[in-house]
Amino acid sequence: MDSRILLDKIINNESVTDSEAYTLYNMPLSTLMHAADYIRKEKHPGGEVSYIIDRNINITNICFSFCEFCNFCTSADASDAYITTLEQYRLKITELFEAGGNQTLLQGGMHPKLGLEFYEELFINLKQMFPKLYLHALSPSEIYFLAEKEKIPIRNVLERLISAGLDSLPGGGAEILVDRVRKLLSPLKANSEQWLGVMREAHKMGLSTTATMMFGHIETRKERIEHMLKIRAVQTENIGGGSGFISFIPWTFQSGNTRLIKNFPGEFKVYTHEYVKTIAIARIIFHNIPNIQASWLTTGTDAAKLALHSGANDLGSIMLEENVVASTGVYGRLSEQQMKNVIMEGGFIPVLRNQKFESFYK
Repeated sequence: MDSRILLDKIINNESVTDSEAYTLYNMPLSTLMHAADYIRKEKHPGGEVSYIIDRNINITNICFSFCEFCNFCTSADASDAYITTLEQYRLKITELFEAGGNQTLLQGGMHPKLGLEFYEELFINLKQMFPKLYLHALSPSEIYFLAEKEKIPIRNVLERLISAGLDSLPGGGAEILVDRVRKLLSPLKANSEQWLGVMREAHKMGLSTTATMMFGHIETRKERIEHMLKIRAVQTENIGGGSGFISFIPWTFQSGNTRLIKNFPGEFKVYTHEYVKTIAIARIIFHNIPNIQASWLTTGTDAAKLALHSGANDLGSIMLEENVVASTGVYGRLSEQQMKNVIMEGGFIPVLRNQKFESFYK
């Protein structure tokens, strides 16, 4: 299809077909930015860009998966292995509330000895200590692992976790939802269909979720598009009456000292133009997902500001705590005022939000 015809179709609010989506990387960056920015303005008029104050707390660093890109996980007998204690949660969450936030992203690894009852008890205890705490917790890979471990359906796992206090499901562990890639990078983790299957079940139950994409490693551009189209298809199937995928968060692989760079020689770097183009393509493809988040942590704030003119409408968290990306040597923290400044320097109005993308104040 002629790029001008495709651009007209996008501007006229017509969703691109799968075959058209595969051609988007061939279009000029300026054209894609223009189209994606137009869509952002249609979906989010008023020039507002949202952010959140939350904390990423790792339940444990013990995981049997040992994905090629992950420096964070370790074995149960390692000297630095841990399971976060209730007192540690109390201190961390108290600091979160003092900073003006009320949500924690709880994630960890697939600990071979921690079953569903452990997570139920943890969620119940956290909600008892902090009744206003919002739990955005566990990835589809972890949910699938628990279902397999307990030998019960995924729906039963989700029902029990929701009853214990789970509020929404993060989209971690997606990486690239193409099994050629997953077999090389994370063969012990849920495959593409298993990951998507957890999300389908969550959506049937009305549970709000997010979706991610870690790119810039061994995947091809075509596989990035395939990843997005699979997520879009699941969102189209959403029949649970909830929001389904409430946001899409593409972030760039950080290679520092990972097994991946030792086992797969090559340059693992996404330059700004490639990142911004990917953000724009995501905004164009995801006609049915309301929010696109720019990842300032992995790209820097300058690239994030460009992304805000390329379809993104959210900058995510100020990052009170983050350990997984930090394990590659990439550290990032912003104060709330610094976050506001980044957004205003980009020409937008900062808005504090919660996980449901409800505004707290401007």
